[in-house]
Order: sequence, then structure tokens, then C-alpha cells
Amino acid sequence: MNIKVLEKVNEFEWVYNKKGEMNAGIRFFCSREVLENMDDAVLDQAINVSHLPGIVGDVIILPDSHWGYGFPIGSVASFSEEGVFTVGGVGFDINCGVRTIKTNLKISEVSKKDLDTLAKKLFENIPAGLGREGNIKLSKKELFKVLTEGVKWCLENGYASKEDIENIEENGTIEGAIPEYVSQEAIEREKGQLGTLGSGNHYLEVQVIDEIYNKRIAKIFGLFEGQIVVTIHCGSRGLGHQINTDFIKTFSLAVEKYKIPIKEKELVCAPITSKEGQMYFGAVKCAINYAFANRQVITHLIRQTFKKVFRDADLTLLYDIGHNTVKEEIHIVNNRKEKVYVHRKGSTRGFGPNSIGIPEKYLETGQPVIVGGSMGSSSYILAGTTTSMTKTFGSTVHGAGRALSRNQSKKNFPYEEVIKQLENKGIKVMSSSKAGISEEAPQAYKDIDSVIESITLANISTKVAKLKPIISVKG
Repeated sequence: MNIKVLEKVNEFEWVYNKKGEMNAGIRFFCSREVLENMDDAVLDQAINVSHLPGIVGDVIILPDSHWGYGFPIGSVASFSEEGVFTVGGVGFDINCGVRTIKTNLKISEVSKKDLDTLAKKLFENIPAGLGREGNIKLSKKELFKVLTEGVKWCLENGYASKEDIENIEENGTIEGAIPEYVSQEAIEREKGQLGTLGSGNHYLEVQVIDEIYNKRIAKIFGLFEGQIVVTIHCGSRGLGHQINTDFIKTFSLAVEKYKIPIKEKELVCAPITSKEGQMYFGAVKCAINYAFANRQVITHLIRQTFKKVFRDADLTLLYDIGHNTVKEEIHIVNNRKEKVYVHRKGSTRGFGPNSIGIPEKYLETGQPVIVGGSMGSSSYILAGTTTSMTKTFGSTVHGAGRALSRNQSKKNFPYEEVIKQLENKGIKVMSSSKAGISEEAPQAYKDIDSVIESITLANISTKVAKLKPIISVKG
């Protein structure tokens, strides 16, 4: 990216000022190096987003940002009630997100044989892969309960505990979901997918806490060096994808009906207060609840699997956060509190200390933030900050961010080479797809350490711990 068009605020904050018919400026939270390596399409797309009606504050671009559908992946945009909902600002895998589960196991106390057994059993017990179904078959009536209740449904059916619910964003249930706004095709695509990982960049990783950076926060989070943890990355599966596909058609008509000027067709949208907008919001909330429930059922299966290998294993949830969402929240805009609709596209919530909506035990520290790396790199646990609440609508990074397309990765990184590379690092990979491994090669992603450096030195998040992968289960 040509950074000469940006105004430098400091080493980790840069601005593209509002000009012409733009309704907002664009604010980057990146180091110079990350910015210079960012594709030009990110700025182009952000400028297009800035023209949308009712946008408030700046369009936020985070260091993991790269080209996406409509919005850059790794961006945030907020709208007043006079603004719009847009599919491009959410992403097709609605509430794709991550959760980290703590264990009482130490890497120094487990054998390689037991870890190999665990890897095989996790791969056997957690359905992963394109179209792979799980054992839970829901009637339409029961599915509607999942869509409206989220993890509450899991609690009622033996897949969750009350402690789990306390450690999930929105407590695992977002109010206002309306299943009647979900199409029959989306319902058909859901069949058998609750409790499944899916394919692409979704994963289940067994990790070891390799380094602690903030001992005070780590202690409150219940983390220690050498601890084995498990991280899940997945979302609302075919149901969420179909909801956004359906509303592209609906919003294409709405743009004409309400005469909304858009800079590109991928930014089709509808007024927030319109019938089309409210239908979308009701359907999106269904997918958000489904994704929370999906990760919860997977957690249940992981607990069962660990118990078969480590009889005394105790698995407790650190936190669960989504990174493809739109939510109604209260934020400071122009020095006053306002209700805004925050679109987080490949961006996760990162609420700071004493924020409403995070567990009481995390009020002192800010909420945990889980940032995934690639198969071959570390992941990180961060904490939200007060700066994020004032500068990024309480948002932060979600991962490393892709550097190469899936097609490029398949051409450049043969399956056998990727597997050998990971084995040499002590990482055991279990996957049903050779092409999927090539697509997700570590070299296909940005350097996670540079992303973390940018976001923490910008004070948007606090670095707490580094996680090293030892087992990776992929679709």
C-alpha cells in the first residue's frame, strides 16, 4: 500500500482523511511495515465503505486486514439508526469465532503416545470436513429453539454448564432472533451440522502455553506456562452462509427501492429501520446463536474425548468470541454515548476493563481476546483495553490474516511438504483433505507476530500469552 496518502498519527496509527463525498475517514492501526505490505484493495474497499449512509466515526482497519467481499476482512464500521445493514460488513460465515478451553494438564506430564492417541480420537469424534455431518439431527421445531436460544438450548440438553454460559460473548444467546426470517434453503443446509467443524480455515487445535507476557492478567484468566489448552475456530456452517446469500438478493432490490447510493455491488444494503433491514437482523441473530451452540457442542465432544485419554482431565472455558457479526451496542461517538450498529468483518470484540457485557471476573482486566495464527505458527491470548473502547468501537484483530489466496497456496505448497514442515515443528495434523492442508499452509498467512505487535503497541489490546500448537484437526 502507498502510505504517502495517509496521515501518520504515531508509529501504529494512520489516517486517510475524509474527502469528497465520503461520510467517514479511515483509520489504520498498523506498523509501517504491515501497512506497506497490505494490499491496495484494502484502502479502495474502505473508501467505498465510507460512502455508505449513516456511518459514524471512522472505518477501522486492523493489521490482519486483507481484501474481502464488500468490506476488507479485518475491518469495523458502525452505523447510526439512520444507517444501513450490509451483508459485506458481516461475512458469509456469520459468527465465525473462536473459543479457548483450559485444561489442568501440563505438557511436561503427558507422554507423546497419549498425545498421538488424543489426536486420533479427536479426529474420530469431532466431525470435520466439507459436508460432514454430526450425530445431532434436529427437527424444524428443535432447530428453531437452537436459533432463538443458542447455548441455553445446549444447557437444557446436557451439552453445557452454567459456568460455560458465563464465559461466552452475549452469554451464548443474543436476543431478537427470528427463525421465520430464515429461508427453507438455509434450514435444509443446516441438517446434521450442529457440532461440526466444517472446512477451510476452521480448526481444532491442542496447544501449549509457551510464554506468559502479563502475569497478573494470566493469573486472573487461569493460564500458566506449559498448560495444555484447546482452541476451536468455526461458525454457523451452511446455515449462516445461506442467510447472507439470501439477503444479497433482498438487499439488491432494497438498494433500488430506497435509492441508496453504493460504490460497488458487493455493498448492497438496506436501511436499518426498514422491513428488509429488520428481517436481516433477525436472521443474522439466528446464525449468531447457532454458531455459539455449534462451538458449545464441539466443546462437549472434546471433553468426552479428553476423558477417554486423560481420566483426570478438567476442561473449563476461558472465553468464546465471534468475529463476523453485526450488533447493537452503546459507544462514545462525538463525546457522547450513542446506540450504534457495529459491523465486525473478520474483527472480534475486545471490550476493555469495566465494560458492560463482560464476565464479572474479567472486569478488572478487560475481556479475553483469542487470536488464531496459522497451522504452523503461534496463537495469542490478549485482553481488551480502554483504548479500544474509544478508538475502535471495542474491536480488535481476529487472526493472522491471509497473505495468499487459496488457489495460490494450492499451487505453491504441496500437501506432503506442508505436512513434513509441520511434523518437523512437532505439530501433528489430522485432516480429511489434502487440498485443504495446502490451502492453509503457514506461508499463506501474514506473520502473526507482526499483527500482534501492531495491535498491542497501538494499545488496542494487551498481550497476555502465546500458544504453541501441538495437534491440529482440520476439515
